[in-house]
Amino acid sequence: MKAAHLHPHLNLSSETLAFLNNKTFLHGGYTPFRPVYTTRGLRNKCPSNNSKGSNGARVGHRSSRNVIRAVATSFTDETVKVKAVLTVKTGSGSILSKIGIKQGLDEVIDLFGKSIQLELVSSELNPKTGKEKETIKGYARKTGEKDGEAKYECELEVHGDFGTIGAVLVENEHHKEMFLEDIALDGLLNGPVIISCRSWVASKFDDPQKRVFFVNKPYLPSQTPSGLLKLREEELVTLRGNGRGERKSFERIYDYDVYNDIGNPDSSPELKRPVLGGNTEYPYPRRGRTGRPPAKSDPQSESRSSFIYVPRDEEFSSLKSETFSATTLFSVLHAVIPNIEGMFEDMDSEFPFFAAIDDLYKEGIKLKGLAGKGSLENIIPRLISAVENVPESIMCFKSPETFERDNFFWLRDDEFARQTLAGINPVAIELVKEWPLKSNLDPKTYGPPESAITTEIVQREIGGFMSVEEAVKQKKLFVLDYHDLLLPYVNKVRKLKGTTLYGSRTLFFLTPDGTLKPTAIELTRPPGDGKPQWKHVFTPSSHATEYWLWKLAKAHVLAHDSGYHQLVSHWLRTHCATEPYIIAANRQLSVMHPIYKLLHPHFRYTMEINALARGYLINAGGVIETGFSPGKYSTELSAVAYGLQWQFNLQALPNDLINRGMAEPDPSAPHGLKLAIEDYPFANDGLYLWDILKSWMSEYIYHYYSSDLDVTVDKELQSWWTEVRTVGHADKKDSPGWPDLKTRDDLVHIVTTIAWVSSGHHAAVNFGQYTYAGYFPNRPTIARVNVPIEDPDPETLKFFYKKPDTVLLRSFPSQMQATVVMAILDVLSSHAPDEEYLGESIEPAWAEDPIVKAAFEKFSGQLKKLEGVIDNRNADQNLKNRNGAGIVPYELLKPFSEPGVTTKGVPYSISI
Repeated sequence: MKAAHLHPHLNLSSETLAFLNNKTFLHGGYTPFRPVYTTRGLRNKCPSNNSKGSNGARVGHRSSRNVIRAVATSFTDETVKVKAVLTVKTGSGSILSKIGIKQGLDEVIDLFGKSIQLELVSSELNPKTGKEKETIKGYARKTGEKDGEAKYECELEVHGDFGTIGAVLVENEHHKEMFLEDIALDGLLNGPVIISCRSWVASKFDDPQKRVFFVNKPYLPSQTPSGLLKLREEELVTLRGNGRGERKSFERIYDYDVYNDIGNPDSSPELKRPVLGGNTEYPYPRRGRTGRPPAKSDPQSESRSSFIYVPRDEEFSSLKSETFSATTLFSVLHAVIPNIEGMFEDMDSEFPFFAAIDDLYKEGIKLKGLAGKGSLENIIPRLISAVENVPESIMCFKSPETFERDNFFWLRDDEFARQTLAGINPVAIELVKEWPLKSNLDPKTYGPPESAITTEIVQREIGGFMSVEEAVKQKKLFVLDYHDLLLPYVNKVRKLKGTTLYGSRTLFFLTPDGTLKPTAIELTRPPGDGKPQWKHVFTPSSHATEYWLWKLAKAHVLAHDSGYHQLVSHWLRTHCATEPYIIAANRQLSVMHPIYKLLHPHFRYTMEINALARGYLINAGGVIETGFSPGKYSTELSAVAYGLQWQFNLQALPNDLINRGMAEPDPSAPHGLKLAIEDYPFANDGLYLWDILKSWMSEYIYHYYSSDLDVTVDKELQSWWTEVRTVGHADKKDSPGWPDLKTRDDLVHIVTTIAWVSSGHHAAVNFGQYTYAGYFPNRPTIARVNVPIEDPDPETLKFFYKKPDTVLLRSFPSQMQATVVMAILDVLSSHAPDEEYLGESIEPAWAEDPIVKAAFEKFSGQLKKLEGVIDNRNADQNLKNRNGAGIVPYELLKPFSEPGVTTKGVPYSISI
């Protein structure tokens, strides 16, 4: 039996270890039997039970699933006094309340004069009754407070035959909730016990049910100490709820619902949005259920509210640093953006000249409406500074590093291509596998399916290198293909004010130096309004007219890529798809479960940031709809992408690369893959990180599961995976790509995929947003006017020939749109001072197990090694996609970061 199966706070003698390794207690080589507990004073002779003052153990066996298990139960008549010390975080309340914003977080009040009731729970059953032993109760009172922590203490008398402590029940007798950090028990015969809680405990006046906190040691369901089995099951029942009623802020209930809360039909019919999920037209992952009543004007929609319920422990803690990124985001959404919008008399006015864009970084803009808001300049120091003796503040953007290094980076075609491999959306480019390119849409509705990018056009662009046939055969042609996804929305979007849309394809050629050369852009408009299909191919050119048309075509493609990035690569594939994993884990995996403890760091705060997004970012009329190309169809478009593209197995980085033709299996190659483009920064760094994650997950899982049988008989684990597929992602439950969960390797693959999505994938598509889109001409989020050669009239062409730069400015986002989006991207790209990075801090349960601790230290060491690997790669002048004059090094998958906008750092979870 592995030492990791021993209770972490026991001191074991050599006699005990010899007993544990005695093979006579094993059956069929199967070893996951319950740990044997002993006391520090165990003697060589075991006195009888009736011996007064005895201190010993009796040994028996228990049969379960044809497995013989050794059970040693400690006994003694000695009573010991145990001191319990509770650490309660007091903090200073939510920073949101300080600036007049209410988010539903209760402030922590002074706790003097109140007490907390504790009940110690034995891990053993009463041998006489076969039922749970009576708990040992006590009342802890506050003894002091320092540095934001209050200490509560009490003394409990524990009789020797009580057995080991398996859990503590807590009842909060205050009228406000409290954040319980941990419980320390000192004086036990087996040594001190520290139970990590890190949870909000509601007042008993709100929730009379006592909270249970189990010891840190993980247990598979079949290995749960008998005295804790009932509590383990009851806690899961509590967390599931009954699916009825509106959820209250203090509750900890995890349940599912469809996305029917994006719209706001009661406010305006124009803000009605379709239900996403639960139907074949718009399949979607499930979100956390809030239970809010239906909207009055549309029973299919959930009514809106300033309070959006998420289970209490999923909320951002008001006790975290006041510079926590989500707090900043909330401030920008509620205080800054309304002020920006109020500054512009004409919401659609474009920047009059390019120098006006530069003024955003040099002079800033005055925000008059923030007077009296308090300390916004302290919350958002990168954006807002107070002006002395003037009732206004200045919002001044910091120049992104890309612009600082090269003011003209956004104009270069090679940089446009490089960013498909090392920018913020490096997960969309794919290999051209068939030639010529062709649409899969119905030609009766959308026109001829053949692409206008012909062999002749491409040959003209790459003729100095090879033929088109050779380029396809040698895997040298790549495409950014948004044709079929966007074309059905072109006519819809064009009916919206101030925007337009095309279906697009962008073709790239891989040159001998390992960089991509943009070769052609195709823009397509489907038939509609009595007009036939229109499509045109644009190519790079030195001629003035073709040069400007190419720039305009690039602006449209970049707007398409920005929308796809935000709605699919970012929101759908990370935030949205992860929420069902979290809900199912809390409903089906006990907090005692090793896999719960493994995944929990990857789930922190995701439900809260998603709720914030549903309320203010992806909602009807929110930042995404008003600032990105698909407009009011934004989330609807992500649902279409989910139905067409999303598969669980393709969220694993190696599978994703293979599916896009960007890699092929090769056992002799690093990471087992041969990349189609050797200098592919996202893939190279990502595969290294994937292997580190997989290695850590493998060691952890193989430690707790001694055989594949352990996986198949783990009822909690199987229930979790079944619920993820059939409930959380119910609309895709019959789709291909769901792996079986029958072996340890299956489990390794599943949890590594989930961990990768929440850490590496999210970091790669999130934390570079301001660096690459903070100077918005590099990545405009919307294109507002058609290219001038589509159904041209003489006046349009005349103006284009006279003022091509103004036509480009009119295509870009308006002043209001650009300013709002830049403010949001600044916050989304920032790391908080208290960010929790992969491998940086060990979880308490991992630290108490020597084998798991050693595996974590190896994991952490490998991540530190990756830091150096990435530095060396960025210094290699032969890697032209990450090194060169004016080029920002690729550091988005560098594991650690200092606070701020740094384009590096991989947090555990999706918390911003």
